[in-house]
Amino acid sequence: MGEHEDLVLLHGFAGTRRTWDGVLSHLDRERYRPLALDLPGHGELGGHTGPIDFDACIASVLERCPDRFALCGYSMGGRIALRLALEQPRRVSRLTLVACSPGVEDERERERRRQADRALADEIEAKPIEWFAERWCGQPMFAEDPSEIDALARADYLRNDPRRLAAVLRGLGTGEMEPLWGRLGQLALPVVVLAGDRDAKFQAIAQRMADLLPDARTEAVPGGHRLPLESPARVTSAISTFKAKGGL
Repeated sequence: MGEHEDLVLLHGFAGTRRTWDGVLSHLDRERYRPLALDLPGHGELGGHTGPIDFDACIASVLERCPDRFALCGYSMGGRIALRLALEQPRRVSRLTLVACSPGVEDERERERRRQADRALADEIEAKPIEWFAERWCGQPMFAEDPSEIDALARADYLRNDPRRLAAVLRGLGTGEMEPLWGRLGQLALPVVVLAGDRDAKFQAIAQRMADLLPDARTEAVPGGHRLPLESPARVTSAISTFKAKGGL
């Protein structure tokens, strides 16, 4: 039997490490040693009182990880994973990005997104977590999700504190992130970029990312944006089957 590969999994905004329960159930434990982490401000790290920004979040991940590992990130967790891999390339052996973006390039659009996230953070802070779960699940991007997927997502959102989620939006929101498009060519490690077949926006982003990355391929996965919940077996398969650029 060969050595186990360490695999670190990062959830999206308002999720927790439980986002990966379905993926973990399909993962070959004779091949992988998985570590699904709560990000600062979420789940068991909901009581985190230090700064919540990209540098602090990456430091929090790295201090809990082995020296070298495969990395998988979903949505916000994918943005964190991408920046971590760029800043610490010796720590990351390969990368799976699920329904995520390297950031908003247009400065004016980024500022609009920043202001919208901050306004939402102010609103979240004053409401119970049940209100947030209803508000977040009501977004158009989730409208076609099966009811059981909505229920799984809602259960994960309810594991969080709305005040900490507000802090996360202010520090890790898409508008707060310096876009990484121009740095993708520096990422000399294998990358798989996944997007749901109902998630047209992120399909286009995934293809553009793969075109800019030196060793990457894309895969369309049945589902919408919440792929770890909706298609865990296919996400697991993509993590487990790495081929060179151009291989399908």
